[in-house]
Amino acid sequence: MSEIVIKPLTAAPATRAMLSEILVEVVAHGGSVSFMHPLAPEAANRFWDGALAAAERGERIVLGAWDGDLLAGTVSLLLDFPSNQPHRAEIAKMMTRDSHRGRGVAGALMHAAEALAVRHGRTLLVLDTATDGGAARLYERLGFILAGEIPDFALKPHGGLTGTLIYWKRIGGMPPSAQTSGGAAVGIG
Repeated sequence: MSEIVIKPLTAAPATRAMLSEILVEVVAHGGSVSFMHPLAPEAANRFWDGALAAAERGERIVLGAWDGDLLAGTVSLLLDFPSNQPHRAEIAKMMTRDSHRGRGVAGALMHAAEALAVRHGRTLLVLDTATDGGAARLYERLGFILAGEIPDFALKPHGGLTGTLIYWKRIGGMPPSAQTSGGAAVGIG
């Protein structure tokens, strides 16, 4: 394997096609990323068209891990939250091609996503992963803290229910202080 290069992705047709291939492959191998097996390539294309359009609007960043000319993995950093949550971002759609699992691709993507979140002024990252077959060990190794488990949260791609683990991590310094919309500190009197 050559050196993995992490960079933000654009809506180029060839890139979208590789993203769709990864999504179909991950779902076929049981990855719980919000889709059921079999996932039609057209459905994967529609998802990535929307995700890449959101990236162009600044609502998310879609990162790709490149092994030469091959897109080996991807993760999205969601940035579009209500006005009372400007300090947080969410990790979504962490996926690695089967051929590149266990080679540090997911860790490299996560480090890059965290660095981008800090650059965007975020101090809290959240994510979720399936209880069955999810990436809990990876996230815990990277310093994420388990908030809890929601049982029977979603269907697994091949059927049957699985729980979801919710994780969080403080990043980039202190969160903004609690203030009212007028700028005065909130107090109890």
